[in-house]
Amino acid sequence: MNPIKISITFLLSKSRVNQSGRCPIRCRITYKKKRHEFSTGFFINPNHWSSKQQIAKPPNEENTFTNNELSLIKNKINQAFLLLQIQGSDFNTDDIYNQYKGKPNKESIGIVSHYDDYLNRYNKLIGIEIKQITWNKFNYILNDLKKFIKHKYNLNDVLLKDLDYSFIIEFEYYLKTEKSQKQVTINKALQRFKKVVKMAVTNNLISDFPFSEHKPKRVIKSVVFLTAEELSLIENHVFSQKRLETIRDMFIFCCYTGLPYNEMSKLENKHLENGFDGLKWIKMTRDKTSKEISIPLLPTATCILNKYQSHSPRTNRLLPIVSNQKFNSYLKEIALIVGIDKNLTHHTARKTFASTVLLYNDVPMEIVSELLGHSNMIITQESYGKVIQSKISEHIKTLAKKLK
Repeated sequence: MNPIKISITFLLSKSRVNQSGRCPIRCRITYKKKRHEFSTGFFINPNHWSSKQQIAKPPNEENTFTNNELSLIKNKINQAFLLLQIQGSDFNTDDIYNQYKGKPNKESIGIVSHYDDYLNRYNKLIGIEIKQITWNKFNYILNDLKKFIKHKYNLNDVLLKDLDYSFIIEFEYYLKTEKSQKQVTINKALQRFKKVVKMAVTNNLISDFPFSEHKPKRVIKSVVFLTAEELSLIENHVFSQKRLETIRDMFIFCCYTGLPYNEMSKLENKHLENGFDGLKWIKMTRDKTSKEISIPLLPTATCILNKYQSHSPRTNRLLPIVSNQKFNSYLKEIALIVGIDKNLTHHTARKTFASTVLLYNDVPMEIVSELLGHSNMIITQESYGKVIQSKISEHIKTLAKKLK
């Protein structure tokens, strides 16, 4: 039985003649009826090329140099082909080319190595398609992945071809037990890792998709928000310390606008517009989703903006500038002072806006989703479905009394 041979052919791209009347020389590798074509980086006058003999003619200094370089390319490709044959694994024309260029064969690519390549490509999209914070989140997962591989296998990397369902399960177990991460955080980590692995499948680095059998564990979210009574407690309390009064005001402002911390901290006059209804509206782009949000200013929110109208002439910001960490720290003091037994954070204000201010006042779910700037309706439904159930229960009780 004759062994399968490799064919290496040089050809001209005659349709791409440059101003000097030269065209590029390309190389075509053919193996098992598959081709891989690439540019050699050399140019030649089409009249000086013998396609049949695969050489530049007539003999002169320039043509001799070209012939020597093409011969060197051919020898290197043959060496790459022989090396892959010795290794004994199945390979194709792409593998031959990668071996010729000194790139690692797909059989020897590691999980960490592939993830690094993914991040390097992804990094170039910062400011174009993604934000720096998005790239950072993928990088955090890579750091956890490296620690897991070291912890589990005492290695710096594991071959990508050995990535299977059990590896994913063990990584998930490691994040839960060794890193003490909550299931919602683990699900996010695996979701990002899954995206990286999918790229490996797309690029034919692995044939099987190990995540096909994996299902993320369901997380039942409990929405923490202030009731109308608790909201009133904070609104009407007189604080002796100015810093707590300021944080309270900013928190209440977000309870009536639903603004996330980033948008609240960046709020300027340019984000306020007069609406068709005679109301003032906040109109800005949300950092997290890049979605335009439009929120009407309710009376309480307007009063707070008026209160801090001239808080700092050196900045265009409409509210005082406080770090998210300090904001949440002061909120814990506020909760303790007014007697609210809940873990208050800035995000609680956003939840209160959606629940107590909107849904409990019969604002439809689709409008709530729009005001919150969610990327789709499903996010709103998953987060606030129980709130709706509670509201339905209240209506049913009221109806039951009427029907008695």
